[in-house]
Parts: sequence; C-alpha cells; structure tokens
Amino acid sequence: MRAYLVDDERLAVERLKRLLEATGRVTIVGSATDPEEALEFLRTKPVDVLFLDIQMPGLTGFELLEQLATDVAVVFTTAYDRYAIEAFAVNSIDYLLKPIDPERLDKALDKLARFAGQPPPDVRALARELAAELAPNRRLERIASRVGERTTVLDVARIGHFAARDKLSFAVVNGREHVIDYTLNELEARLDPRRFARIHRGTIVNLAFVQELFPAVDGGVLVRLKDEQKTELSVARDRVRELKTRLGI
Repeated sequence: MRAYLVDDERLAVERLKRLLEATGRVTIVGSATDPEEALEFLRTKPVDVLFLDIQMPGLTGFELLEQLATDVAVVFTTAYDRYAIEAFAVNSIDYLLKPIDPERLDKALDKLARFAGQPPPDVRALARELAAELAPNRRLERIASRVGERTTVLDVARIGHFAARDKLSFAVVNGREHVIDYTLNELEARLDPRRFARIHRGTIVNLAFVQELFPAVDGGVLVRLKDEQKTELSVARDRVRELKTRLGI
C-alpha cells in the first residue's frame, strides 16, 4: 500500500514513519507537516491510504479532505478523542489515537487490507459528517478520561454524576472517579438537558440514577443515587424545586 502522512508535528510524522516501516506492509510515498503542501502532493500523486491528523493550523484534516478531488482511504491519527472518537471508525477506514500503539496500527493495516480493491469512502462527505459529529454544540454521548498514556472512553448514559473539586472535574461511574477535561459549565451546555440536571455549583446529576430525595440534617435536601455505593449528593436550596419538576414530583 502506498501511504502518505500528514501531521503538523514533525516528531509525530517521524514516529509514524518508523512504525509503518517496521511493519514492512506499506510504502511511504511522502509526508508533510503543512496541510497545504500535502494538498499539492495529493492532487497530482495517487496514494492508497492517507494517515491524517485532524487538529492542524491553517487547514484542519476535515478541511483538507473537503478539498481533495479524488477519494482515498483515510486513517485518522489524532489525539481528538474528547467527543465522539467512535465516529472515526464508523465513517472512515479507521482511527489511531496518539501516541500510536504498534499493535493497534497493525490492526488498522489489517482492516485496510480487507478493504483493498473496494471503492474508498467519499472523502468530502466523510469530512462533513465527522465535522458535524465533532461540532462544539453537539450533545455529548461519550467522554474521554486521559491519565498518562491511557485513555478511557465513558458512555455518558452510565455516568451517575459529575463533580468539580480542587479545580478538577470528575465523571463518576459506580463510585469510581474519572478525571475529565470539561468544566461543569461546559458540561451543562453540552449534556442533554432531558437527562442531566445541575443540582449544585459543583454537581451535575444523571436524572436516570436518582432513586430518592430526602431531608438533610441541616434542613437541606439530599439525593440518593441508584449506583452500587448509594451515593448521596447535596442539592442547593435554590435548585430543589427545579429538580423536583424535572423528576416529575
């Protein structure tokens, strides 16, 4: 397979080159850190697969795809896992999260081999679909929690509540806290308001997990969740009425 690499970080390009060369399965016909330079090459030289970063200055990966005159198989090489990374696998050949794992790269090449000889996806339609999938105002369905080189993708529907503490935000699943990049204000704007409610300055709750409302010893109101820990959360006094309305009580 003839491969072309596009990433605005030179070190990322060099590392991917080494990984691909080590597989012995592809021929690297070129690379670029400037998306405009990549466009010039791709307009005149045919390639079998494009390894493409998304977050680049000048042109994003999506904008580059929109300007291609011919279709090509695409493998996204990206750290863009904050919203809906599964969209890449659904709508394109594959995706690779940075830092790229050699074993994961091999699987992507296996998938490319299986698709060999088949018409590649419509890259312009692909670019539009993925740009819409990752648009800032899209409702969150998945959230990524990154610790070191490990990234955990959380299904929003399984998150019992979100909490802010010590300048960090956490998504809590069955009592386990996962650090996330969003502030609670950003979450409040991006989460489905039919499913989530802000009950305190530092807490957003998944309404599907609310099992019980009961008085607190200080005269306030507490929420008990349906999770394994029977988590109890404080409800701000000025948010009690809205919460009860949202719960239909």
